[in-house]
Amino acid sequence: MSRLAVVQTRAKTGLNAPAVSVEVHLSAGLPALNMVGLPEAAVRESKDRVRSAILNSGFEFPVSRITVNLAPADLPKEGGRFDLPIALGILAASGQLKPESLAGYEFLGELALSGELRPITGSLPASIACSQAAHTLILPEMNAETAALCPDAKVLGARDLLRVCSHLTQNETLSEVVCSKNESPATYPDLLDVKGQQQAKRGLMTAAAGGHHLIFYGPPGTGKTMLASRLPGILPEMDDHEALEVAAIHTLSSYSQSPSWKQRPFRNPHHTASAVALVGGGSQPRPGEISYAHNGVLFLDELPEFQKVALEVLREPLETGEVVISRSKGQASFPAGFQLIAAMNPCPCGYLGDPQKACQCSAEQVRRYKRKLSGPLLDRIDLQIEVASQKTERLFKSEPEDAQFSSKNIRNQVIKARHRQQQRQGKPNARLSPSEMNEFCPLDKQAQAFMTRLCDKLGYSARAVHRILRVARTLADLDEEQDIQQKHLAEAVHYRKLDREPG
Repeated sequence: MSRLAVVQTRAKTGLNAPAVSVEVHLSAGLPALNMVGLPEAAVRESKDRVRSAILNSGFEFPVSRITVNLAPADLPKEGGRFDLPIALGILAASGQLKPESLAGYEFLGELALSGELRPITGSLPASIACSQAAHTLILPEMNAETAALCPDAKVLGARDLLRVCSHLTQNETLSEVVCSKNESPATYPDLLDVKGQQQAKRGLMTAAAGGHHLIFYGPPGTGKTMLASRLPGILPEMDDHEALEVAAIHTLSSYSQSPSWKQRPFRNPHHTASAVALVGGGSQPRPGEISYAHNGVLFLDELPEFQKVALEVLREPLETGEVVISRSKGQASFPAGFQLIAAMNPCPCGYLGDPQKACQCSAEQVRRYKRKLSGPLLDRIDLQIEVASQKTERLFKSEPEDAQFSSKNIRNQVIKARHRQQQRQGKPNARLSPSEMNEFCPLDKQAQAFMTRLCDKLGYSARAVHRILRVARTLADLDEEQDIQQKHLAEAVHYRKLDREPG
């Protein structure tokens, strides 16, 4: 007499968690456990973990021919996340659990040989998918708090296979896990630590207010990295939806939630990072630095030192806010709505144009260095700001920095500007589409004539013109002006100096 049991679980495909049905069939024949449904190596190995876990939990492993089907068959399955549903399916098919007790539940978890549940990655996307299906999710205790970050999810954490079975047989009830968000305030370094550099601070405030990409360039030691590291401290706090997106991406490579619930990510990869490390990839696509920086900041120091191919793959994500990774086995899409902040020297030795130190580079070396950044990539960077060297005596002045450039004051101005943008168009200015710009960035005839003369003279592309208009819109918001004025356009053009430099 054959028996069949079906257990519901979730796979991991990018940031999605598609439903998977674990079908277990027991039939007469020589004892064997066969697994079908496109399982990867780690999934095929689960047969040994499951057998030992069932026996060490005090259950009987059926002496039958066991067939396990992971449906749908064309969806790749990887990792140990299917151990728990496979074990429960075998117990239900063999009559040690009632099949109807599995209804309304979904299960995830890797089994140790002792029957204990080990954590898995991707718990939060699975929890979100379960809540949309109105199912209760049972998974390892170490994943439970992270999975409970989804406000509508019902999550139960279990320590081992025996406790899961006790809950299903109603001998011992698992407690529902309450969402526990780490909302401790993050501490950031203050902009007042940076001596002088008022223009760079103004540019940083503009970038934060409109969500614009920015590059600092200038000699070594002028404060470019210090300025960039202070950007998270002047950005508005994430809302719950943004924080849930960030936490979901973080769980793809971690068992727990990110350090702080509403703290914006700040990623700072080394310049030796490959293109795959930046955008993601692999045979089973995984997110890269640009996805881990989603809703936050990606800081690329020594920008020209990155591999050229690594920089060029940033073009599409900078424009679209997402990255789609295609492989022979399928596609995976990851969000990549990051804010790029970069820093670079003006030449290989770093001292081109520095009045205090002589540049040692030839004209050809300078040209080669600058050509590492293509025109299309620079087009996508809204603000290009020079951070010039200062006299040494400026660093030793005892009077305090201008309080208007403190992180607290700048953050308040940024929040006000972002609020104006949210009320007007529902998004930051940097994300305005060309059609939305016609509505929200209108210019009077005088401003149009000014922009036409200036951009024709400097040879800006259409994309660069749109970037200038978006920055001008942000400058107007910071000044609490309803319309874009000529002074805002002039300042926005001033922030694209790299476009006008020869080489």
